[in-house]
Amino acid sequence: MPYSETAREEQPRTPSLTIDALGKKCPIPIIWLAQRIGEVPLNAVVAVLADDPAAYTDVPAWCRLKSHPHVGTYELPEGGWSIHVRRNY
Repeated sequence: MPYSETAREEQPRTPSLTIDALGKKCPIPIIWLAQRIGEVPLNAVVAVLADDPAAYTDVPAWCRLKSHPHVGTYELPEGGWSIHVRRNY
């Protein structure tokens, strides 16, 4: 079952961009997300792959701070998460 901090559950969508930050420590996943989210169209989903426990809470917190919806966090079979963010602006 996906973890989501959004008020409404959204179905996972195929991400328009996947950022592979597996093996990287925070704040690298957030820095890469901030640098690259503008590469996708508005309302598109970016997936951040991360296995640093800090990313599990820090990416959704960044979403709230920057007003990009956190779609959900999904466990990866090999460990870590795919954290989905929808570009809002």
